[in-house]
Amino acid sequence: MLFDETGCNHGKKPVKLWLDNIESGAFEQAGNLANLPFTFKHVAVMPDAHLGYGMPIGGVMASEDMVIPNAVGVDIGCGMCAMKTSLSSLSTENLKSIIAHIRNSVPVGFKHHKRKQDTSYMPGIVGDLQEDYPILSVEYQNALTQLGTLGGGNHFIEIQKGNDGHIWIMIHSGSRNIGFKVANHYNRLATQLNKKWGSKIPTKWQLAFLPVQSRAGQDYLREMNYCVEFAYANRKLMMKRVQDAILSVVRPVFFDSHINIAHNYAALETHFHKKVFVHRKGATRALDGEIGIIPGSQGTPSYIVRGKGNRESFASCSHGAGRKMGRKQAQRQLDLEKEKKRLDDQGIVHAISHKGDLDEAAGAYKDILEVIDNQLDLVDVLVELHPLAVLKG
Repeated sequence: MLFDETGCNHGKKPVKLWLDNIESGAFEQAGNLANLPFTFKHVAVMPDAHLGYGMPIGGVMASEDMVIPNAVGVDIGCGMCAMKTSLSSLSTENLKSIIAHIRNSVPVGFKHHKRKQDTSYMPGIVGDLQEDYPILSVEYQNALTQLGTLGGGNHFIEIQKGNDGHIWIMIHSGSRNIGFKVANHYNRLATQLNKKWGSKIPTKWQLAFLPVQSRAGQDYLREMNYCVEFAYANRKLMMKRVQDAILSVVRPVFFDSHINIAHNYAALETHFHKKVFVHRKGATRALDGEIGIIPGSQGTPSYIVRGKGNRESFASCSHGAGRKMGRKQAQRQLDLEKEKKRLDDQGIVHAISHKGDLDEAAGAYKDILEVIDNQLDLVDVLVELHPLAVLKG
């Protein structure tokens, strides 16, 4: 479902929307992106879009020779892993036991491991750590204790049942503190440099940029790409711990190779016969034939999908259902007993127990069925997955 709003905010470039309704703040941010002098072709807004910092979550924009740290976001490389198992069912007692084992091996929230983790999982360094990675060089040792940790917010580990008859594992997590430090450092640096250069882009837009051929731009891209790889390594180690947890409860179990996708990054790609830097912030690449993941909320289905390579979306799709309520709003407005019953009635093993948990309740998110329906020109659905047990930070 494609809506082409060429006149939004009197933008220099069109804004193309894959949703019927978009909150005014996110729409304004899309218009700001359309007004950037280096925006290429148009701005694409996915059906899960909502307000972010500088750029809406669920936004896709391509630029010529510029990179925007806030168009990637603070959780660089955040993404999904999914893996099919040979199991066809799990009892509630088995699910509870598996979640308990995962809790013992995967720190959640702000917690890290007490010991440094296996360095063989860490991405390789290209160049010199001290010279070429100014932020990572300071954070590297801390990152060794963050590897294999879930984090908080909307990050999760789920055990799911697919309509293909198989039990699946799904993990959503990112680059932890190093991604946060890298993002903030380079956004501050870009803001300072833009002021020094006399940039005409309003500071309030929160879209400070770095020329990709500058030293600052090259440093950002190098450290950003490391964070993308670190986030992948983080998910891989957690996936290993989840597999171990399952094997400690039921045997035999066979595991397929995992699917991995990131949804916060910038990458040099070819679109409309030109090499451009595609920024995806809360959006997933969906090349023709590419297998991807679109999660719902902890009370709704998630999906394994296959991309269609739609050129108008810069070969992208949504990264999830997308929030319809802010965190504080959800805690104020949602009914705790109703949200618990929603999960209990489905037999989902969960940990929603007090008002503070409502920021991640299913009621805080958009209707995933509508989100999927709005992007059937972007992806084909391969497998529908229903949550059985959920672990959140």
